Amino acid sequence: MRRQYLELGKIVGTHGVRGEMRVQPWCDSPAFFQQFHTLYFSKGGEDPTKVISSRPHGNVMLLKLEGINTVEAASVLRGRVLFMNRDDADLAQGDYFIQDLIGCRVIDADTGRLYGTLTDVSATGANDVWHVQDGSGREYLLPAIPPVVIDTDVEHEKIKIRPLKGIFDGPEEIRE
Repeated sequence: MRRQYLELGKIVGTHGVRGEMRVQPWCDSPAFFQQFHTLYFSKGGEDPTKVISSRPHGNVMLLKLEGINTVEAASVLRGRVLFMNRDDADLAQGDYFIQDLIGCRVIDADTGRLYGTLTDVSATGANDVWHVQDGSGREYLLPAIPPVVIDTDVEHEKIKIRPLKGIFDGPEEIRE
C-alpha cells in the first residue's frame, strides 16, 4: 500500500538563536528537500507546518518553520521526524520512492523466474544496491543499474531484471 506521507528527514539540532533547525535529510539531494513549502509532523498528514526557508549546510539542511522563532522553540522539536506529501514531490520520469519499491516482486525479464522480494535499498555512492530476499530467507544484493533493472512497475509491485551472472545461483527455479 502506497503511503501518502513519507519521511523526509529528522530534526537533529538547532542553528543560531532565531529558531532555525538542523535537519538530517533522508532524500537524494538538497534540491529535492527544498521543493517543499509545507511539511508535516505525522505520517498521517496531521500537523502541517509552513516552510519559511531551507538551505544546505554541509551534510544537513537548515530549516526555518513558521512560528518557530527562538532557539528554545526549535530545541523542543529535536528528534522529530518531518514528513512530506507525495503529491507535492516533483519526481523525474523513472524515479521512485524507496518506500514504493520495498515489497515488489523481483522477476527475471526473460524467463519469468521469481527471485524474491525487494526488502531494502542501500545507497553506495556509485549506484543503489537492492536487497532481494527469496522464499527461504536468503538475501541477494543486486546493483540497481540500467543493464540489470529492465522494468519497474510499482503499481503492480513487480520489477523485471536481467541479473549479472553469479548473483542468483540456486538449483531450482521458481516461476511467477
